[in-house]
Amino acid sequence: TVPGYDVAGVVVKVGSQVKELNEGDERYGNINEKALEGPRQFSSLAQYTAVEEKLLALKPKNLDFAQAAGLPLAIETAYEGLERTGFSSGKSILVLNGSGGVGSLVIQLAKQVFDASKVAATSSTGKLELLKSVGTDLAIDYTKENFEDLPEKFDVVFDAIGQCDRAVKAMKEGGSVVALTGAVTPPGFRFVVTSNGEVLKKLNPYLENGKVKPVVDPRGPFPFTQVDEAFSYIETNRATGKVVIHPIP
Repeated sequence: TVPGYDVAGVVVKVGSQVKELNEGDERYGNINEKALEGPRQFSSLAQYTAVEEKLLALKPKNLDFAQAAGLPLAIETAYEGLERTGFSSGKSILVLNGSGGVGSLVIQLAKQVFDASKVAATSSTGKLELLKSVGTDLAIDYTKENFEDLPEKFDVVFDAIGQCDRAVKAMKEGGSVVALTGAVTPPGFRFVVTSNGEVLKKLNPYLENGKVKPVVDPRGPFPFTQVDEAFSYIETNRATGKVVIHPIP
């Protein structure tokens, strides 16, 4: 099985029922509609892949293919998670693992799209400046303090690291906790993200005007010949933002 969910590339052929795609279009997307629930196919790490048109959007004009390739699953997860918590203007949020692929986008979407009143996020010491650069108001060094012991509580806690039991202690009464991994402690919840080209289309203006920016790990992009090394690096849990494979020959 060829791995990979996200893709960014040029349309080389369209089917007879396709309505919006044209050969030569630069598109990007997550090729599995339900990526974590019995995915229909993998195979974005290939020279060619087949994908339903509803899962794709035009690539933001200001992003190169490597930047765009790291966005779809992460930004769709960030956006849908915020939507499911009922996040809205004036609310506060704490993002656990704010320097990761999803977390770094949650911070930016909360601030730029949802108009958060305050965004706090956790990371290791060396990544605190990254948190601030993407819009974090309160950057918390998890090696030096426990976020759940802070006197300030938050309307939403977005747990992108697997610490739901601690996350619920940082939530305001009546707030929400969304957990992407690990055991879920009530009232926290988990969801299965739905790939949707319409979400990407909605967010493209924020990407094109620079208010939301992809974060690609500085060790990459990894060439296609180093796919094994890229996956090994992901498993260290030390990556910043997204790990991208580019170019694919």
